[in-house]
Amino acid sequence: MSGGVDSSVAAWLLLEQGYEVIGVTMQSWQDEAKEQQEENGGCCGLSAVDDARRVAAQLGIPYYVMNFKADFKKSVIDYFTAEYLAGRTPNPCIACNRYVKWEALLKRSLEIGADYIATGHYARVARLANGRFAVRRCVTEAKDQTYALYNLTQEQLSHTLMPVGAYTKEEIREFAARLKLRVADKPDSQEICFVPDQDYAGFIERTTGQPSVEGNFVTKDGAVLGRHKGIIHYTIGQRRGLGLPMGRRVVVTEIRPDTNEVVIGEQEDVFTRTLSADRLNYMAEPAFAAGRAAVAKIRYNHRGTPCRIYPEGEDGVRVEFDEPVRAVTPGQAVVFYDGDYVLGGGTIRSSASLGERNDLKA
Repeated sequence: MSGGVDSSVAAWLLLEQGYEVIGVTMQSWQDEAKEQQEENGGCCGLSAVDDARRVAAQLGIPYYVMNFKADFKKSVIDYFTAEYLAGRTPNPCIACNRYVKWEALLKRSLEIGADYIATGHYARVARLANGRFAVRRCVTEAKDQTYALYNLTQEQLSHTLMPVGAYTKEEIREFAARLKLRVADKPDSQEICFVPDQDYAGFIERTTGQPSVEGNFVTKDGAVLGRHKGIIHYTIGQRRGLGLPMGRRVVVTEIRPDTNEVVIGEQEDVFTRTLSADRLNYMAEPAFAAGRAAVAKIRYNHRGTPCRIYPEGEDGVRVEFDEPVRAVTPGQAVVFYDGDYVLGGGTIRSSASLGERNDLKA
């Protein structure tokens, strides 16, 4: 129970279905001052505990706070900072789902005699004809959260319930209002919970003790265009905040951590028809046949693009898109769908630009 409306209503829905429900909030990272609690209200802090405890009392269910700070630091914060320092753009919510919300919480839940863990995610868990489990899109495309759940294992899915996925957000809020839950009108959390001010670079500097090191903006051929603030301030496809007097809009096309360079190019340089990914997790199918047709999402808010998947090496795939996609970003996830069902996904490692033939003139 995150203290939000979705997990609160999920608990009630399961009670209505006849389950014995126990409420749990995962204290995963911060000890907030009172003024921060009132301002942030994220899913990880002490402010969430207060809301969740009150909802549990209203529903008449037992409630506990479990400490997962060590798991969160290792699997989410350390990963987050390491990826940015390596010139990649991480997805901490995916890491948190796999290694904290499911792996750590599920292990502890099973140890105390629970059969399932349940969440307020807008997704559904399905058992397929081939015997495998998969996450399925929720009933409303606008709130679908399956992208961030592609990395769950078969064992984890077999012990997972997601009752909210059968409803729209409006229906969930209506349930909460009818029940007079204090969180009925609570706004959704939009930011990464451990960086509420969205200053990723500042967070990385404070956490690692390593100040951001300035370097050169360059063309793909190495011509120097200006100075940047440090690679942790940039991501592929970024157009704003570059501070380059180019006389036209340019974008970040590559980050080179070995030389501390940020490569600048034209808009067409961030479009591609191919990418390579590894660290695969297979969900609806145990493996991909060469040329497997699917729809791939390369970021959470990507609408998805038809593609074909080709196995590559021991734990990789090459993805060929039917049409160009913009800003394929190393470190982010590529997630494959067949209709409503997640086939699996992996971590993006590289892509080939359509604009390689065009040189940016310094």
